[in-house]
Amino acid sequence: MIGKAVMNASDLAEATWFKSSYSGTDQSQCVEVADLTETAYVAIAIRDSKDPQGLALAFSTVGWSSFVSAVKQGQFPS
Repeated sequence: MIGKAVMNASDLAEATWFKSSYSGTDQSQCVEVADLTETAYVAIAIRDSKDPQGLALAFSTVGWSSFVSAVKQGQFPS
């Protein structure tokens, strides 16, 4: 993965984003995810769907797996 963990929207212009299954149903807590593993970034990126031109966080595939596991285990209180 590249050295940046936070990316600008311009870095991800070609990314295909989809709404996370963990997003809220009221549209105020939507997180979008992009699979960048087949790109030069070799990462998973997430962003706030209310601010698609804002910043996105990039995780290595190992880091993403760890993050998802922690979410499933309830390690991040709402």
